[in-house]
Amino acid sequence: MQNLPYLIAMTFSEIIIVVLFIAILFSKKQKGQIQKAFMALIGFMFIWTTCLMLQILLQNTDIPPVRFECYAAFGACFAPLAYYAIGIIFEQTKVKWKWYYSLLLIIPITSIVLLFTNDYHHLFYQKYSIYIQDTVFGTYFPIHSIYTYVFLALGLFHLLRYSVRNSGFFSKQSALLVIGMLIPIAVNILGLFGIPMAVYLMPISFTFTLLFFVLAIFKFKFLTITPIALQKVVDRISDSYIVLNSDNVIIDFNKTFLHTFSIEPEQIRNQNLLTILQKNNLFQFNIEVLKDTMQEVRTNPKTFKFQTSLTDKTKYFNIEISGIYTDGNFLGTIILFKDTTQHMLDMKTIKNNQDMLMEKERLASLGQLIGGIAHNLKTPIMSISGAAEGLHDLIREYDLSIGDPEVTEEDHHAIAKDMAEWVAKIKTHVAYMSDIITAVKGQAVTFAEDENNSFTVEDLVKQVNILMRHELKNALIELNVQLKVDAKTELKGNINSLVQVINNMISNAIQSYNGKTNETIEFIIEKDEENNKIILSIADKGCGLTDTVKEKLFKEMVTTKGKNGTGLGLFMSYSNIRAHFNGTITFESEQGKGTVFHIILPMLS
Repeated sequence: MQNLPYLIAMTFSEIIIVVLFIAILFSKKQKGQIQKAFMALIGFMFIWTTCLMLQILLQNTDIPPVRFECYAAFGACFAPLAYYAIGIIFEQTKVKWKWYYSLLLIIPITSIVLLFTNDYHHLFYQKYSIYIQDTVFGTYFPIHSIYTYVFLALGLFHLLRYSVRNSGFFSKQSALLVIGMLIPIAVNILGLFGIPMAVYLMPISFTFTLLFFVLAIFKFKFLTITPIALQKVVDRISDSYIVLNSDNVIIDFNKTFLHTFSIEPEQIRNQNLLTILQKNNLFQFNIEVLKDTMQEVRTNPKTFKFQTSLTDKTKYFNIEISGIYTDGNFLGTIILFKDTTQHMLDMKTIKNNQDMLMEKERLASLGQLIGGIAHNLKTPIMSISGAAEGLHDLIREYDLSIGDPEVTEEDHHAIAKDMAEWVAKIKTHVAYMSDIITAVKGQAVTFAEDENNSFTVEDLVKQVNILMRHELKNALIELNVQLKVDAKTELKGNINSLVQVINNMISNAIQSYNGKTNETIEFIIEKDEENNKIILSIADKGCGLTDTVKEKLFKEMVTTKGKNGTGLGLFMSYSNIRAHFNGTITFESEQGKGTVFHIILPMLS
């Protein structure tokens, strides 16, 4: 058989085509547009090759060879469009069909019609031969050829542009694309120069083009697009990411992701993310919420953010979930894992340090309280001791008077009266001691309790007076309390926290006088009727605050006491008022003239 070599070559081409078609058809991956475009191209190539194989096998029959060319045109005329579609989809991932794309079918359909009716007009072939050098082409054939090679060139252009942009011009992917396209071009050029060849070389050359394109696009890993340079870049990104297709199947990830979660590519590639998490949920979040979010990003371009950690708490992450779109079409989902483990550890360290500093400040405050207790209890204890001694003398005097005829009834009443006076004094001192103990007890547990109850302005002033009496007396400073509201006005919150804040401010005011005596601190309580607020003001005429301290006050821990201050006093005071009372603190200060702090609290409705 004269054309036996061509038949063998075309059989080989047919086998390649069938194998590629079966590989794509039975692939476990969801069929995307590019897979479907390849299946269409393979189908057209199958029609083209099969018809020309039949032409060789039936060349000795009565069927004209051109008849097989007519049927082969159903594959040959549409194959360039399939090539073009592959190039567009490869570059854009997903293409939305538009009505005017139908216009591209005009030339292929026209070519097929003119081929079947060629005997009447000879516009396609004036003389047909299976050998190109013996064929005489009609006037329409150049239009068909230009159309064919324009769309082959456009398809190659899109393929090559995407490949060069992501893998580089001299990459293996780009080289395969160029070589694949040069094969049919070389065959056509040889034909134009009169080199003897049969029409069978064209489908054979396009089969090899198809093979090279498959190798180039799928990068030796069938149906997986992985541009070399781009993959190297993303593998160096410090944050982990995974890419899901429209069915939530993992199709891409970087090495950081594999390293972070200590997994192998085979464990997750082409696996459904939700299925993986349902089997082994590594994270501390609700899978149903994740599922709903991944459904939401299909129609919402917003980025959704979560904070989570591994189940064993060894790593912490900020997770961002976004949809991937092109021309309004949803392509898939990208999930970014930002490792915040070090940040969380740093925050814990800072919190621990703050807790230690606050504990230090609390102990310092307790030390002050203990000093005040010792002094405040010393006086009533001495008075009670004196009263006990007086009672002891009266009891002895009364005992000796029993049976003494000179002791009258009036003398007995006088002794009883003196005893009652001493008992009344003891009761007064015991009540005072009880008040001190109650106030101190409340302050001692301020940090341990979080109880918010209502209390009156009178209760507040009473506790402040009791707890600050010792420090004020020692400094020879007078606290002038001015009540410009009803003493029974109620406030809500932790009274012990508020007392501590006020006492801290009074202590600061005492220290602002730098040892000067016979000075006054104003403690003014008034009402802001317009805003329904109570304003507690502590004013002194001491040294005032520097501009540096003013700028940082309430924003960070600053102190004017040098090594003897922690800087926590006003910082914590501001935090307490904000947290426990939903209030605020403001101040006015001028160096050399004094400072006024205003504690502004909401009144009970």
